[in-house]
Amino acid sequence: MNLASEFTASARRHRNVTAVFWGEEQFSYSHFLAQSAAVAAQLQTRFTVRPGDRVGIWLRNCPEFISALFGILRAGAVVVPINNFLKPDEVAYILADAGIDVLITDAGADAAVAHLTATRPTLRPWRVEDFPPADAPDVDGRPAMVTDELAVIIYTSGTTGHPKGAMLSHANLLHNVASCRRVLEAVQADRFALVLPMFHSFMLTVCILLPLLVGGSIVLIKSLNQPKTLLHEITRHCATILPAIPQLFRALTHVPPPDDLTLRLCISGSAPLPAETLRAFSAHCAVPLLEGYGLSEASPVVALNPIHAPSTPGSIGRPIPEVEITIRDDAGHELPDGQVGELCVRGGNVMLGYWNQPEATATALRDGWLYTGDIGFRNPDGFFFITDRKKDMLLVNGNNVYSREIEEVIYQFPGVREAAVIGRPDPRRGEQPVAFVVMNDGERMDDATLIHFLRERLADYKVPRHVVPVANLPRNATGKILKTALRALPA
Repeated sequence: MNLASEFTASARRHRNVTAVFWGEEQFSYSHFLAQSAAVAAQLQTRFTVRPGDRVGIWLRNCPEFISALFGILRAGAVVVPINNFLKPDEVAYILADAGIDVLITDAGADAAVAHLTATRPTLRPWRVEDFPPADAPDVDGRPAMVTDELAVIIYTSGTTGHPKGAMLSHANLLHNVASCRRVLEAVQADRFALVLPMFHSFMLTVCILLPLLVGGSIVLIKSLNQPKTLLHEITRHCATILPAIPQLFRALTHVPPPDDLTLRLCISGSAPLPAETLRAFSAHCAVPLLEGYGLSEASPVVALNPIHAPSTPGSIGRPIPEVEITIRDDAGHELPDGQVGELCVRGGNVMLGYWNQPEATATALRDGWLYTGDIGFRNPDGFFFITDRKKDMLLVNGNNVYSREIEEVIYQFPGVREAAVIGRPDPRRGEQPVAFVVMNDGERMDDATLIHFLRERLADYKVPRHVVPVANLPRNATGKILKTALRALPA
């Protein structure tokens, strides 16, 4: 079993089923089966790609991403999806680090690719506009490929320093797909709305691999400019599951849901879901919104709130099937319920390690557990809660302060759209919290009133000493707030 053979088997079973809805176009399983075979053949003959070679995909969302993905896998090579929002110099680092000499891209990136080829003469770009037609013979994927082989390298977001390449095997991804299939109760009739960038691990597993391996469909959204347009596309193509990020669900609370909305489930991931956003969405729409948790190093899904029970606000839920989570202290000792420590994950979904980074691998993988760098606790009912990133935890007068706790209270203040809290060095207190706040359109922030509001609800040492109004919070392409960028802003 491997990703290529599993996709081939699924595509043969569902040849005439629509695999992807793309605006007015529809693409069948037969299309992707044939085109991925043609891509694999060209990679092997024209580009001399050999088993284990790394091939990059630097594309905006498009159906050809899927042909490229399975074409690379069918050739026995390793897929490296690259953030299409990166600048050429950032891409150049990944190409050099992963040793990529074949890069699949599109005509819109021609200028950037010219820069990359100038700095990496061995690079051979291949535009999807030049892909072979979908008329290749139906042949099996590389039969010698085994599940323990490397399949995908996902480069982490790089919010600090250079990104690291998380190495995911065929077994890792198939394990996560099987777990997600069970916890989401995914079936062939499901249609997954794909709205986030396809290069992201959340979309790769939940919105590409999962639907295609169960015989479902993908509703690939062309534009997210208007939430109303998104709902129209979802309804027009009868999408049933919407995995997205918190700010999208917050935006949807301002749009009346259509009477014929076909969604049965919404999943929030990639960033913490504020309790206020969950409350507002639940009051606005009858579709369950479940917060989950994952990271690229775990293929990526780790936990999810249950489908058939009310969501627990602020909780990432329970571990998905065949995955374990424990809370551990700095010495690696497991902590009891209620005590705060580092989330550690174990399961067949956990990565092989970081590409060419043995020291970082040894830090992250210890005694069979993945140390996530996320701080949280488990309650007596087995639900897990994330309080902060380990590296972002504040130490105020010797007290641990978790920025998410402060952010959750700020979200309760009338008119607040978004909030982020960071720590700033303070010679007397060690660190002090600073809040950056985005107000709703037409609302103005009175920082004195907000601070008074927080003082009534938080211990004094947790209350931000500065509140900075901003028009928007800086984010990376997958929606994570870039707190490193906030630290560079004046307070």
